Amino acid sequence: MMALLSLHAVVAPAAAQSVRIKDIADMEGVRDNQLVGYGLVVGLAGTGDRLRTAIFTRQSLVGMLERLGVNTRDNEAKLDTRNIAAVMVTANLPAFSRPGSRIDVAVSALGDATNLMGGTLLVTPLLGADGEVFAVAQGAVATGAIAARGAGASLQRGVPTSARIANGAIVEREIPYALAGRTSMRLSLRNPDLTTARRIAAAINRAAGAQLATATDPRTVALALAGRDPVSFLGEIEQLRVEPDQVARVIIEEASGTIVMGANVRVSTVAIAQGNLTIRVTETPQVSQPNPLGNGDTVVVPRTNIEVEDQAERRLGVLRGGITLQELVRGLNALGVGPRDLISILQTIKAAGALQSELELR
Repeated sequence: MMALLSLHAVVAPAAAQSVRIKDIADMEGVRDNQLVGYGLVVGLAGTGDRLRTAIFTRQSLVGMLERLGVNTRDNEAKLDTRNIAAVMVTANLPAFSRPGSRIDVAVSALGDATNLMGGTLLVTPLLGADGEVFAVAQGAVATGAIAARGAGASLQRGVPTSARIANGAIVEREIPYALAGRTSMRLSLRNPDLTTARRIAAAINRAAGAQLATATDPRTVALALAGRDPVSFLGEIEQLRVEPDQVARVIIEEASGTIVMGANVRVSTVAIAQGNLTIRVTETPQVSQPNPLGNGDTVVVPRTNIEVEDQAERRLGVLRGGITLQELVRGLNALGVGPRDLISILQTIKAAGALQSELELR
């Protein structure tokens, strides 16, 4: 593990471990639903939208004031405040949410507001994909960010134009889903794999003492409830443990230099040599002065230092076929390979046909 940390790579454990079915599979129909709404955040300390450029913010402000009995249509052009911001409000409505329960919401600036800290979101209906209102959000926003600016420097930590409201929305309408009385159910694997699906079906059948589960495809396991109480039966099988299988895969994110290797990655016999030629030129000019009471001029004398690093100490390394992930990382570390160089080496090994796994670039 220390070798993996030195490479800034996250590597899956060599030996697979058993996990609960509820941690790797979802039940059919039991899912979140996404909600979205448009609202206004007020009470900002001069960090909101500019009404002269954010037309939608000005129109929303006028419409809100009219609903409250304040007519500003005749003086709309004179409205000038930076204490208000138009925002988009999003939330996930969990399965089996009942009217009156609360959910968290995320608030994001839509215009040219610079900071939502200290603001309050006004009543905002949250709509589902069908256009119906399922929740209503309101409350003080919390950005969790720090932003300060002076004449010659500025500091920002986090994103001050995005905020959250814990328990900021009240569910007004539920999405009906009848779990009781069902005669069949399907489990959906989060990471599709045929071997894992078969193991899940076998574990359920052993626990139930009957052939109730069938793996229909790499993602789906069909359950025949056979007159059993769905809630009790599903509550029992979700605690069963199976050993998930995984495809041998190497994932490379070049932007951050992150490398993730699966436990089943194998490499055929291959020889690796890695090194670069580096020439470093350093200029350190010195001032030369004449001796006291002597004739002469003060001049600047150039001093140049040239260093050449050809990494000659690095040797050609041989990785034998069928080595494990731990041996692969240990061998690459012995060559003094860093994360950036490791990316190039893995791509080259894959091109040579010696990397027995999928190579995914992001």
